[in-house]
Amino acid sequence: MFMNMATALADVYEAMSPDVGAIIGITVGVIIAVIIIIALFVLLPVATWFRALVSGAKVSMARLVGMKLRRNSMKMIVEAYISAKKAGLDIAIDSLETHAMAGGDVNKVVYALISAHSANITLTLDTAKAIDLAGRDVFNAVKVSVNPKVIETPIIAAVAKDGIELRVKARVTVRANIARLIGGAGEETIIARVGEGIVTTVGSSETHKEVIENPDRISKTVLDKGLDAGTAFEILSIDIADVDVGRNIGAQLQMDQAEADKRIAEAQAEERRAMAVALEQEMKAKTQEMKALVIKAEAEVPMAMAEALRSGKMGVMDYYNMQNVVADTNMRNNLAGDVPTDKNNK
Repeated sequence: MFMNMATALADVYEAMSPDVGAIIGITVGVIIAVIIIIALFVLLPVATWFRALVSGAKVSMARLVGMKLRRNSMKMIVEAYISAKKAGLDIAIDSLETHAMAGGDVNKVVYALISAHSANITLTLDTAKAIDLAGRDVFNAVKVSVNPKVIETPIIAAVAKDGIELRVKARVTVRANIARLIGGAGEETIIARVGEGIVTTVGSSETHKEVIENPDRISKTVLDKGLDAGTAFEILSIDIADVDVGRNIGAQLQMDQAEADKRIAEAQAEERRAMAVALEQEMKAKTQEMKALVIKAEAEVPMAMAEALRSGKMGVMDYYNMQNVVADTNMRNNLAGDVPTDKNNK
């Protein structure tokens, strides 16, 4: 069956004129060429290669295919490479690809190099890549190096020697130090060190008026200490934006101390009162004890007198004489207004 169809097509082709056959051949060839071109544009980064070529940043097709197979951001790397070449930088595209594979931001590195080149700042590609891989924004660092940045500190409270609190707010003008961006401390360290310098300066002043009259003392003290050492910035100037008088900390501390002393004195007085009350109760108990002993002794007197009468050691007249003496004593006491209790006469 298929042989019959092929034979029929061959007969038809032989029956055609030579011109018609040539036209069909050309048409088929054109179609095949278009398919091949479309396949090349789909499979190969021809557009990216052509753009780099006309931009003066030649990149081989093999490298582009390799980037595509390695699943790198081919368009981003090529665009960054074109920007670098347009800016007059001598950068190899394989260095950019390596940096992209390491997780770096190729665009920021290239933009930083272009900005540094325009501002005549020394910055190599390796340094820029290292700064970017360290987690810092290398492009922003170059901008801060060209255009200094102002860091505004929070309100810092410090107390002078006279006990008056001052609230100081400062503005620190810094410039990025590219050489110390790797391993250098950030803005938080600058703010902390400036705050330390403010507290030291205010605390060493005899009165708060000295600081208010000469706020530039704070700036001079902080700048002389070299607080930007070990940081990624260089301090250009420190301006005191505001100085406000706060609380009288010294008076407050004295009041607190007086209140504490008062409470201690009250506690000690209460302790002494409690001891006095305890002693009083103890003395009352002893008094009652002595009274009990007296009553016991008085109760034994009649028994002793009876025993003396029985044994003949005491006569009746002696007893009456003793009673007369007791009666005379009671009479004298009554005349004197002192009436003692004599239980023997009851």
